[in-house]
Amino acid sequence: MPESTNRSGADSNGPTEVVGETASLDFIRKIVAEDVASKKNDGRVITRFPPEPNGYLHIGHAKSICLNFGIAAEHGGMCNMRFDDTNPAKEEVEYVEAIKKDVEWLGFDWTDRLCFASDYFDQLYEYAVQLINAGKAYVDSLDAEEIRTYRGTLQEAGRNSPHRTRSTSENLLLFEKMRAGEFEDGSHVLRAKIDMASGNINMRDPTIYRIRRTSHHRTKDRWCIYPMYDFTHALSDSIEGITHSLCTLEFEDHRPLYDWILDESTVPCHPQQIEFARLNLTYTVLSKRQLLQLVQDQHVTGWDDPRLPTISGMRRRGYPAAAIRVFCDRIGLAKRENVIDIAALEHAVREDLNRHSPRVMGVLHPLKVVIENFPEDQVDEVDVINNPEDATAGTRKVPFSRELYIERDDFHSDPPKKFFRLAPGREVRLRCAYFIKCVGVVRDPKTDEVTELRCTYDPATRGGSSPDGRKVKATLHWVSVAHAVEAEVRLYDRLFLDEHPGENRDFLESLNPDSLKVIRSCQVEPSLKKAQSGSRYQFERLGYFCVDIDSTNNRIVFNRTVLLRDTWAKVQRSMQAKR
Repeated sequence: MPESTNRSGADSNGPTEVVGETASLDFIRKIVAEDVASKKNDGRVITRFPPEPNGYLHIGHAKSICLNFGIAAEHGGMCNMRFDDTNPAKEEVEYVEAIKKDVEWLGFDWTDRLCFASDYFDQLYEYAVQLINAGKAYVDSLDAEEIRTYRGTLQEAGRNSPHRTRSTSENLLLFEKMRAGEFEDGSHVLRAKIDMASGNINMRDPTIYRIRRTSHHRTKDRWCIYPMYDFTHALSDSIEGITHSLCTLEFEDHRPLYDWILDESTVPCHPQQIEFARLNLTYTVLSKRQLLQLVQDQHVTGWDDPRLPTISGMRRRGYPAAAIRVFCDRIGLAKRENVIDIAALEHAVREDLNRHSPRVMGVLHPLKVVIENFPEDQVDEVDVINNPEDATAGTRKVPFSRELYIERDDFHSDPPKKFFRLAPGREVRLRCAYFIKCVGVVRDPKTDEVTELRCTYDPATRGGSSPDGRKVKATLHWVSVAHAVEAEVRLYDRLFLDEHPGENRDFLESLNPDSLKVIRSCQVEPSLKKAQSGSRYQFERLGYFCVDIDSTNNRIVFNRTVLLRDTWAKVQRSMQAKR
């Protein structure tokens, strides 16, 4: 079974170590099931997926999406789609729409439960006023650097701000002026009054409001102060009646603050925050900052570049949504950080494509073959199986003529040992067609490059078998020259050379210079002439390919999704053998 690479060596406490043998309940589902059984929250289960609209979603978000929507569905509950839009300087409508599209494409529906943190700005402001009136918040006039200095370190306690003792009336007046736009950005902040000596730095009077004169994509210029994430997150959960607030592990140290905000505010309910390990993949970066840098510095073509781990990039590359959901289910949930081999994701993609993708023939590096004893004007239509994994897929007719294309790599004029494909004097099978034998080689007189093969065929071998029982050791794919459709094929490989980019050197230093190779004179069978964008196919012997959005009526473009070779299956077999 696919296994995660647990670099911390820690117990995952869930079905993370062995992928494919998912336990009936992971540690979060056990908590939720116990809450439902005990009638906590009146047996209700309401979760939420709270993306920040400051970038596109990636495979790590897919894990959270599947978890939050999945747990709600398992208990007949609801999952809110809530945008945490509290930082207008980095947020865009483009990101909002892309996130909605990605979640829908993954197969989840928030129905009428689309929410924005900005929906609650008035309520959040009132909650902040409540804290000021209760003596639990104050306006601080230290600048950002001074606040950092006063906060202390992990080894040294923080110091109280000289403004911590401001009166309630002064704090209310300053906060009102902050809202009215009377102060410059950075001149004042509103801080929670907790404990500057706390061992948890998050509890050392955290900032809960700051001034930011930036137009918001929804509220426009109505506000010039915006709540911080921790403050917004806790109160938004309560306002929406969330029962289980599922977060990744980086928020574990923020949980005391989450609880403090709810305990010190007059809120309708107090959700339970539960943390789980975020998804990390080998040969991949999932930091939004790093992904943004890749896009802005044009190391990739955009957020939907098929080399990126973004959901839109994976969709464009040809990853099925069902395969991503299966992958997220298989890796399970861990309580401590771990790294999953990207081959496990590719394995899930390949499994799905193998079951559902039609087989077609395409030649990436064409070498012309002339069958000398095949009538010049004759065209045969041979029956080719669409998908041997799908009994209902049937067959299709593929034209076969005197002149064909085969892969250049399928011929060798001086074949090495264990090369069983076409060579002078050697016979091979053409997929679902005939046996052919190489009887001549045409070369460029200047470069000595092979430009054409002369062959003969055996008419008695139609369908790919010989009535006299003779055997051949290789079967080649092919395309009829007269019927071929020229295509562009983009061969994608991993974006990074290092297994853990950024671990031992700057992540950009491990960019793979060969992560994309473009072939512009490929030849594919005529059935693909009108293939629609997003359609997926297995090119016989070459891998799985998807029609790219760049395709036009005059030119079709394919992206390679994954190779046929399944490295993870090889790992599985090795593990099973050891067991």
